[in-house]
Amino acid sequence: MPYTIPNNSCVGCDNCRPQCPTGAIKLENDEYWIDPCLCNNCEGYYPEPQCVIACPTKSPMPWQAKKGRCKVEPRDATSSDLFSNGKSNPFASAIAIWEACNVLAQRTSLNWQTDAEGYLCYGRQVKQGRGAIAFHIQDPCKVSDRVTDLAAIEELDIRAACIHLIFAAHATALEQPWEQEFAIDERQIEKYLGLEKRKDLSKNAKLALMKNIVQQTCSLIVSIDWPQQGRVQGFSVKQSRLWHLVDIQHHFQEDNMGCKYLVGLTFKVRAGIWAQYFSNKQACKERTGFYQYGSLPKTLLTTVMSIWQQHEGAVRLMLWLLFKTKMGKEQRITVPTLLRIAYGEEKVALAARQREERKRLLRTFENDLEVLNHLGIKPIFDPVTYPPEIQPLWAKLTGIPEDPDEALEFWINDGGGENRLTDTGPRGKWNLLMNARILSFELPPEWEQQNSESEKKQRRTIKSRRKPKTTGDLLGEQILQARQNLKLSQRELAKLTGKSQSWIRDVENGRLKAKLEDQVLLRKVLNIA
Repeated sequence: MPYTIPNNSCVGCDNCRPQCPTGAIKLENDEYWIDPCLCNNCEGYYPEPQCVIACPTKSPMPWQAKKGRCKVEPRDATSSDLFSNGKSNPFASAIAIWEACNVLAQRTSLNWQTDAEGYLCYGRQVKQGRGAIAFHIQDPCKVSDRVTDLAAIEELDIRAACIHLIFAAHATALEQPWEQEFAIDERQIEKYLGLEKRKDLSKNAKLALMKNIVQQTCSLIVSIDWPQQGRVQGFSVKQSRLWHLVDIQHHFQEDNMGCKYLVGLTFKVRAGIWAQYFSNKQACKERTGFYQYGSLPKTLLTTVMSIWQQHEGAVRLMLWLLFKTKMGKEQRITVPTLLRIAYGEEKVALAARQREERKRLLRTFENDLEVLNHLGIKPIFDPVTYPPEIQPLWAKLTGIPEDPDEALEFWINDGGGENRLTDTGPRGKWNLLMNARILSFELPPEWEQQNSESEKKQRRTIKSRRKPKTTGDLLGEQILQARQNLKLSQRELAKLTGKSQSWIRDVENGRLKAKLEDQVLLRKVLNIA
């Protein structure tokens, strides 16, 4: 249990602060307080808390959990809440964001190398070897030192990937995220991650968790060498922070003894210089930069927070597929690729050599695929390379009839056949799986929205002949005139029709033609005969 300092009995000698091995004792406005996120009673350093020993009045006392509601003190306004529709929110999906998500999720499973200066670095080539991206990890306890030990990378919390994605969502709401800050407090993070429902965690434990994973997210340092791509000139980013943690504001509640209890946190964050090249709306319009974004499902964040301990492999696959599926649903993915993403090269290589490890890894993989299927991320097996004989049992059971009589007949026929549904896998199943592929993943509705929007955008960029409008079609000029007659803005009309504002604008300008069902809806909303 951490300690706290009653300022009413504190003489201000400052003997305790230099003695604290974790730097938990802070001095603000001539008052002392102990950060419960850092205080660990000097465990691992000294047999007794040093603040108690150094204090002439023995003021430090064990921290007591506050009961009842915490007094809400005035705070600076934070950035607008995400997930206004309750389902998803746009987020920056550039390669820097994807690779950073992989770093936080896969950690030591990646191929870390020691650079010329002796620091650990993970990197890979991009754009067919014409460019490269690399990451260092800053030691959260130090200001400038990058880590040199794999143990520090292993300590990264996979839940920090959720904070990383939340930051990427905030970046899309800013015109210049590399210059503008956004603020997010513990109440918003609780809501996004579903922590408000965790009654097993105390307020102090939640604050410590949030502070830890935010600092881990902001410990990433990225370097990018990007080649010329179309009209966009090549550029380089050298060892720049992915996210700048500008400030952490601590919010307190003070008792009658002068003990300051931490009850809230506000984080002020700014995107790194990478955003000037990959999350730049104006530069994208001028075709001198990129503005790459996708759709972040809220359920992904809450799911990661609930299953990260039991099914880490499934979490890694979910985070990887969030970006992979943005490139196209029909991309075929090999089983070895999924195994490396979920468990790392080392475990896959060990399974290839040892039979017991191979059996254990296959059971885990099939279990993680079942978890994804249960969450609505359903794998579509290639019938040629991934036939039913080597598919997981849960996948085979999906074809059983729901009607009891039909199900009974199904099992009778299955038992009388040469090959039964519940038979073990064939000999050499591992080798067969090494050549197997998954055609695609069926995605939940909030994930599908991402693909449909990207497909629409791609279709708009393809130059094609405009089909002659039929006499019965609703013209863009008619929609514009009817909207203006009702004194509606494009945004208001978009809300009434359940469409996006850009869709309304493109239909009015004649760039898009509304489908028949959409024309019926527009006629009804705008009172067009």
